[in-house]
Amino acid sequence: MGLEPVVEGDDWRTGVVIENAKATLAKDKNHEIKAVCMVHNETATGVVSDVEAMRKAMDEVGHPALLMVDTISSLGSLDYRQDDWGVDVTIGGSQKGLMLPAGLGFNSMSDKALEAHKTAKLPRCYWDWSDMLKANKDGFFPYTPAANILFGLDEAMDMLFEEGLENVYARHERLAEATRRAVMGWGLETVCQGGIYSPSITAILMPEGHDADEFRKMVLKRFDMSLGTGLARLQGKVFRIGHLGSFNELMLLGTLSGVEMGLDVAGIPFSKGGLDAAMAYLAHPDNAAANAKAAE
Repeated sequence: MGLEPVVEGDDWRTGVVIENAKATLAKDKNHEIKAVCMVHNETATGVVSDVEAMRKAMDEVGHPALLMVDTISSLGSLDYRQDDWGVDVTIGGSQKGLMLPAGLGFNSMSDKALEAHKTAKLPRCYWDWSDMLKANKDGFFPYTPAANILFGLDEAMDMLFEEGLENVYARHERLAEATRRAVMGWGLETVCQGGIYSPSITAILMPEGHDADEFRKMVLKRFDMSLGTGLARLQGKVFRIGHLGSFNELMLLGTLSGVEMGLDVAGIPFSKGGLDAAMAYLAHPDNAAANAKAAE
């Protein structure tokens, strides 16, 4: 495509290190960098990056690059504010927090991004916004739409707004905290260390010498439960628990009980009691929050 990407940071256990990215932008005196691309919630690792802080850093060094953000596994699951945070391009998908099959992709663009689009020289056809923007003015698509998923999207929006977005976000935080307490109770580690924990996905490291994919196969065969696989460099080292979308306390506890039984059956070294820790928290989350605040 003729691009020269600059990858800032390579630690999968934290989010974007804002100060490092800021330093890279500050060195770009000729403004050759045209866009800063980041993932809000990383599905592979269960780590959140601070989008608002990135925009602030870009503004502090006066860099005019576009800020582009992937919200595939955060949209509808945790707070995201394109306008308030100064994001230029947001991409999202239907298959995570919006509770639908894969098939819809979303773009939201600032006026600045639309102006850049007019003069962009990269090869494009399907990815060109022009046809879509023109057709959308009258409520149409420039090609055959996934009409059945759009009907599903309409219902998903009703579900989210009936629950209330603040309640949706709080539910995800509560289920994520219960999952992390279970992991801690088992004596295992989450991939996320020293970063912002994801409210929608928790990635769990297997003890040294044990294959996460073999563990997943055993859990599927024995308990008919599918756990997420480790991706790329985490393949075989990690299994993932998704706690997003249409998901509640009892569904989570069923998942955690399957994991705890699976660890036992597979002979993986762990401490029993993770499930109990999650149940204790979910029964009285307000007490746990009050205790944590008092400890601070």
